[in-house]
Amino acid sequence: MSIAALRTLLAALLAPALLFPMAPATARHAGAGAPVAAIAAWLARPEAGRRLDDPALARPLRRAEADRASALLGAARLRAVAARSAEAIAAQRITIGDKTLKWESKIFGNAAPGKRSLWISMHGGGNAPPALNDQQWRNQIGLYAPAEGIYLAPRAPTDSWNLWHEGHIDPLFQALIDAQVAANGADPNRVYLMGYSAGGDGVWQLAPRMADRFAAAAMMAGHPNESSVLGLRNLPFAIFMGGADDAYDRNKIAADKTAELDRLHAADPGGYVHMSRIYPGLPHWMDRKDAEALPWMAGFTRDPWPKRIVWRQDDVTHDRFYWLRIPDAAAAKAGDEIVATVQGQAITLTGAVPSGMTLRLSDRLLDLDRPVQVIVNGRTAYSGKVARTGLAIEQSLLERADLPSAATAVLRLR
Repeated sequence: MSIAALRTLLAALLAPALLFPMAPATARHAGAGAPVAAIAAWLARPEAGRRLDDPALARPLRRAEADRASALLGAARLRAVAARSAEAIAAQRITIGDKTLKWESKIFGNAAPGKRSLWISMHGGGNAPPALNDQQWRNQIGLYAPAEGIYLAPRAPTDSWNLWHEGHIDPLFQALIDAQVAANGADPNRVYLMGYSAGGDGVWQLAPRMADRFAAAAMMAGHPNESSVLGLRNLPFAIFMGGADDAYDRNKIAADKTAELDRLHAADPGGYVHMSRIYPGLPHWMDRKDAEALPWMAGFTRDPWPKRIVWRQDDVTHDRFYWLRIPDAAAAKAGDEIVATVQGQAITLTGAVPSGMTLRLSDRLLDLDRPVQVIVNGRTAYSGKVARTGLAIEQSLLERADLPSAATAVLRLR
């Protein structure tokens, strides 16, 4: 559901589970709208008094009720995140632990709140004095101009060589996106990632491991180091490189990665959409020719519920990717890979599937009024219905202020 649809549905409202599913799918409803009314009453309490084990969140929901509950819970979550982010938005800096991400931004066009695209543009530099990296940041602020949206250039929290793909970047970017969605009306389905030089290094790394947050990504003049492109299955990805940019073999590696994406797309035509420009004779600076990335990227909108996922863990591991969730990111190892597909009512998982794997489900993925079958590495792991509940929605929103990707049902496998 889009942010605009959320607001429409909320206005209409205000006018008059797991191998253990969260509630029995066959339970009878007390009356039309009763479960939603119970969720509304739960939301009416002070935030400190809203317990996740409240029976109001465990009641099974029909599909229309789940849509209404999502609108209520989503609006409440966006208000809460906007309030908590107000100081950070005003100061243009977010701090988590001992790391602070600050930024400058510009707004292009006049899209309504909820329909604004968000462009995160990472500067070059790295392994240099702060003054040099500050200069690279200032350059990045004026480097690109999308036709529409919030163009945001963050300043890396450190000055190390890998300044855009250290482990603290991922949670900072998650918080940054949530804040921009809640406070500034960014559309969570139209968030774009780009970066030049060391910023391009960051795109190679962050795009595959955070692919479920972006609509498209573009890498300019960067080096992938050890990163894999397998996680880009559902993320349109652009490569821009000067043909004479031979430091660290960047130009040759860009050509090799382009060929790899060509092969992946040929084997899986529904995925690995990409474009590549290796400009003959151009050095590290591409004389702004790479700005052609922006209209290409703007043509894509994120699908939060793809029918096929390729999840490969990087050295910075994650516990959630699209509609998959693992119990402990710390237990995952770099190189662990899971392939998940949906065909009709059947979900098939292969690879390094851990015990306790959680499937975050939605009617956008399959029909939750019908039984679901889950097959893990050739073994039937579950067969039956999975109930929609307010708890599934609320837990998703607590993880991310991202209503379009919020699950309405949860199934945890043994």
